[in-house]
Amino acid sequence: MFVLLLSGCGHYADFTLSPPDPSGPTAPFTWQASPAPVLTRGDPAAWDSSDVLNPSIVRFNGIYLNLYSGYDGHTWHTGIASAADGAQWQKIGRAISPEGWEGSYIAANGTALVSGKEIFYWYVGGPPGAHKIGLARSKNGGLDWAKNPEPVLSPGPRGSFDERAVADPYVIRRGEWFYMVYLGQDRASRQRLGIARSRDGIGWEKMRSNPVLELGDAGAFDEMGLGEPAVWTSGGAYWMLYTGRDRAETRRIGLARSSDGVRWERELSFRPLAGTEAWNNQVLCDPEVELLPDGKIRVWFGGGDVAAPDQGVHGQIGVGVLTGRMAPEDRAARR
Repeated sequence: MFVLLLSGCGHYADFTLSPPDPSGPTAPFTWQASPAPVLTRGDPAAWDSSDVLNPSIVRFNGIYLNLYSGYDGHTWHTGIASAADGAQWQKIGRAISPEGWEGSYIAANGTALVSGKEIFYWYVGGPPGAHKIGLARSKNGGLDWAKNPEPVLSPGPRGSFDERAVADPYVIRRGEWFYMVYLGQDRASRQRLGIARSRDGIGWEKMRSNPVLELGDAGAFDEMGLGEPAVWTSGGAYWMLYTGRDRAETRRIGLARSSDGVRWERELSFRPLAGTEAWNNQVLCDPEVELLPDGKIRVWFGGGDVAAPDQGVHGQIGVGVLTGRMAPEDRAARR
């Protein structure tokens, strides 16, 4: 019999996040998506000709920057686009490509965060089924990037929920800590969500009781896998949009809530988001969120018209808005 012991490992800890923000929207949420994509695939010979997915968006010096994933049929790269309003995007070009420990398949599917005068970008590298998470940083608005020479988050020990791969990072900052929600894959190919924390974005401690969200029940939209989380806090809770896969590889976006950022449960009032347009009728995935001044939540997302597990979905990026219930004091403050 094999018993997993994590208590003696220095890279594990017990923790919760700081109390959630009391103001802002709470459930129930309604959804309205724009019908057309806002960032599309490149020309047939381009590095992003097959799929454009995984938007990761920050504001830097008053401009929105979108670190998105592009696939050419062989390799996933990270590209960068800019917009004054977060809607009318102009592609700038490739920002990060795989090399060294990352192999030749992927250096993409990441999460960006501004810290001081730098952009931090945590991303996925490594061969399929054995991913790790790396870190690149830019001090000049995404024009140049310096990679950490080694992965900053690796798979866990035998028997752990992430023993085979870690991927799909999403990082938020609360006080002095970075918190990363990420996908962990075990040797049974189960993909579930866990959380880790770091003071500097490089050295991470995983939560000892991971995973924080399990697979859905049989027949559920997320029975085959969870991934691609996006986290924010408002209305006295932490909220997490995430991608769920069913047996047909159709992907939809679900919502979970937490009072402390580490114990999560599905939001039962929320109907999983499905694509309703021809370009995204099989895949809705990769949420990225921005809490707007009016209390609404802007959500960028990936969409595709082919149900497939990893790539080749004809991916493009769209945008929509979640509108929640506002507390009376919030409504009064906005009058």
